[in-house]
Amino acid sequence: MRRRPHPMPRLYRWRTNLLQTPLFAVATAICGSIALFVSIFDKSGRTQHRIARIWARLCVLCAFSRLTVRGAENLRTSIAAVYAANHTSYMDTPVIFSALPFQFRILAKKELWPMAFIGWYLNRSGQIPIDTSNAHSTLASLGAGVKALRAGMPLFVFPEGSRTPDGTLQPFLSGAAYLALRAQAPLVPIALIGVYDLLPIHTHHFFPGELIMVVGEPIETAGMTVRQTEELTQRLRAAIERLLVEHGAAEMVGTAKAAVEASA
Repeated sequence: MRRRPHPMPRLYRWRTNLLQTPLFAVATAICGSIALFVSIFDKSGRTQHRIARIWARLCVLCAFSRLTVRGAENLRTSIAAVYAANHTSYMDTPVIFSALPFQFRILAKKELWPMAFIGWYLNRSGQIPIDTSNAHSTLASLGAGVKALRAGMPLFVFPEGSRTPDGTLQPFLSGAAYLALRAQAPLVPIALIGVYDLLPIHTHHFFPGELIMVVGEPIETAGMTVRQTEELTQRLRAAIERLLVEHGAAEMVGTAKAAVEASA
């Protein structure tokens, strides 16, 4: 796995500024506009989701990167499940939309909704905003996710809540586990590898490379209760740690373990 160089070579900076960023912006504007128009007629969100997948694949192409999916046999295509991945980059969302072969809803911070095109798509396609201003608002937001699961719609969550600042796995919030327990749905761990090096937080230049999405075995929740939310959250985090280690990204788990132990 290629590591992102510091400082970034001039070739990559110029290529990002003159070619990749304009292509990314054009793809977002065109696909976002089409999705907005289609949303007038597409109440189910299926067509909008197909357009989002096209946009996501174009984004990966614009990043000059190759995406590989491992463990695709663990995807629960016949039933609704909660999918949860580590959050490493702005490019995580295009990778997820490119790789998951079915319609789903994402839970994301409500602050994204006012953003042009991205926020418009999130709103018109039925994605679920999470209000983290207080516990009551957060529970209300998660309630919408439970309803979607019970109606048969898979959900996707970043349990870290925000992007990692240094590439390592951060402490998990309990929302993904809570959703799975309330709906008695499987919880599927996903590890994203290589996406951090492509475009880390607070950077603006792409460093192309191999992107890997590893899907782990589903964690069944049948018979468990919401009192076991913290236990399930730790099981989820351990499963993602294990996937990272097994697929050559052990450096992404060390710092996070130390942080959790220090806070205990």
